[in-house]
Amino acid sequence: MYRILKNIGEYFLMMRRVFSLPEKKGVFLRQTVLEIEKIGLKSLGIVIIISLFVGAVVTIQTAFNIMNPLLPKYLIGLATRDSLILEFSPTMLCLILAGKVGSNVASEIGSMRVTEQIDALEIMGVNSANFLILPKIIAAIFFFPFLVIISMSIGMFGGWLGSISVDVTTADFLYGLKYQFNPFYVTYALTKTIVFAFIITSVSSFYGYTTKGGALEVGVSSTRAVVYSSIVVLIFNFILTQLLLA
Repeated sequence: MYRILKNIGEYFLMMRRVFSLPEKKGVFLRQTVLEIEKIGLKSLGIVIIISLFVGAVVTIQTAFNIMNPLLPKYLIGLATRDSLILEFSPTMLCLILAGKVGSNVASEIGSMRVTEQIDALEIMGVNSANFLILPKIIAAIFFFPFLVIISMSIGMFGGWLGSISVDVTTADFLYGLKYQFNPFYVTYALTKTIVFAFIITSVSSFYGYTTKGGALEVGVSSTRAVVYSSIVVLIFNFILTQLLLA
């Protein structure tokens, strides 16, 4: 319990240093653009592949479970749409990104810590927490919603491909996608995504920034970053669902 409280305290102290005004705005902007490429654009491939196949699998499983002559077939498209928008794209995708992005962030900052690059920045009078972490947080908050929207679109396309194999017509599937659509679901998904983006990058940065030791400890920090950011994402998923949908 003491260790958890200590980590929480150190996390908030670090975040206090992170959210300060950058000294050189030009350098900060270039760093942010670089992080958008590393965190966002380089995650696009895995997002597309996972969303395509998950959309197809969700459609096939839904069709298998509601194959009843009394139930209209457009319900398959409806269930696929709501599953992707409400839960898979914002939550499951962010858990996957916690593994990819979180481990990368923690290992990058952790390596800089153990090789004393962060100490060198501090000696030069640079706020290392602000310089290294804030661009990552801004890049994730900016780009994760785009990844989630792409995931929803590709997932529904994958669902349509899956519907072909279970004897659901394109007309029925598309009607289900449009049936009683609630735009608030997208707002809910993007709200969760922004919160999760902040959690993943800040928690992972914390474990990288507080790394002590050598290369072995960098690996340990990377593992902890993925585990704890995933746990916090799941906790806030429950809280946000209660606040926004209950």
